Amino acid sequence: MNKQNIVTRFPPSPTGTLHIGGARTALFNWLFARHHNGAFVLRIEDTDQARSTKENTEIIIESLKWLGFDWDEGPYFQSQRTEIYNECIEKLLSSGKAYYCHCNPEDLERKRVEAKELGLKPKYDGTCRNLGLGKAPGTVVRLKSPLTGRTTFKDLVKGVISIDNDELDDLILQRSDGSFTYNFAVVVDDSKMGITYVIRGDDHVNNTPRQILIYQALGEPIPQYAHLPMILGPDRTRLSKRHGATSVLAYKEMGILPNALVNALARLGWSHGDQEKFSVQELIDLFSLEHVGRSAGIFNMEKLLDLNGKYIREEDDTHLADLLIPFFANLGCSDLNREKVKGAVRTLKKRSNTLVDMAQGALFYFREISFDKEADEKFLRPELVELLEDLLSALKGAAVFDQNELEKIFSAFLEKHQIKLGKVAQPLRVALTGKAVSPGVFEVM
Repeated sequence: MNKQNIVTRFPPSPTGTLHIGGARTALFNWLFARHHNGAFVLRIEDTDQARSTKENTEIIIESLKWLGFDWDEGPYFQSQRTEIYNECIEKLLSSGKAYYCHCNPEDLERKRVEAKELGLKPKYDGTCRNLGLGKAPGTVVRLKSPLTGRTTFKDLVKGVISIDNDELDDLILQRSDGSFTYNFAVVVDDSKMGITYVIRGDDHVNNTPRQILIYQALGEPIPQYAHLPMILGPDRTRLSKRHGATSVLAYKEMGILPNALVNALARLGWSHGDQEKFSVQELIDLFSLEHVGRSAGIFNMEKLLDLNGKYIREEDDTHLADLLIPFFANLGCSDLNREKVKGAVRTLKKRSNTLVDMAQGALFYFREISFDKEADEKFLRPELVELLEDLLSALKGAAVFDQNELEKIFSAFLEKHQIKLGKVAQPLRVALTGKAVSPGVFEVM
């Protein structure tokens, strides 16, 4: 791969599903790559074999596809890259940049506790650093980190970040069971895949100096780093389930349109003037890391619902009907006439914020009406029976059943009985839909 080109990556771990924070990271990497005509790589970080599942991998991939994030390479799986990691370990050992450590976990823990008691940083003391030990059962491989100087990098969001090297440990690269640590595997993958920009959440800032030292030991070019601000709920605490669903596919099930969620994700920490609503193409055209803020993004469910309502109102009726049919199936309505669903969409798209709202609001069109008790008692009163029966007779005589004809029939009916529309509108609405709130009576009819 030509390293002059911009290459970004999204490396989810299948120990869970794709959540809002991960989706925002994926979006920013995808937008940056698309804006610069670069490449976007998908890598599944499944080295935690105990907690990684095939089901989570499938959910992550389905979530990314639903959001519309296509990738140019991958998915690569870390679990299939052991040979590459072993080669890099050998390279570091043979060049003296890494060493075997024979210290047992009990001794390390005791030294950690002693260091803490003395008010010192509880880091590895370098016992095996210069002993030139070979491989043995229970050994780990450690990076021979520089003991002096500073590691400095320019974060494209946060600015220059610098740390004293004596703050950093001789970190473990390969564990005693042969598995590889996160920091090591990530650096090997990013360098082998030609990643030029690492755009990720700011919970990874502390990993960056350690990863830079591994790049330097391997003699590989160091990518540019950009750490994105946290995402908080409206109460300014870390986003969690109490702020609404966190899994991307849960939003699909709630009837959120993918473009509405993408729009909401883009506004979590990035802005373009006062503009709130963007098409995907506008996001690609406008996206830049210069406009990613340093302060946390606030995820607001009410704002998302409002935005989703706007997307629904702009959506093509035929497409909405196709999207809506699975939601009807969830409510027990199957084998629906697509044209009738399209007609229902027309009457409800102005008043629905989600596809779930729309499907529930349209149920009366497709199955036997169940009457809301309160609406029934309030509006379907005995004294109105005669009026409604007369109206029914008039409607049966309609030449064509369209809005114009209905308006003429109603006008003649109201004139005949010397009443206002209000006297029959609500009873008629309840008779037609079972509810006191619905689309316009003429639309429904």
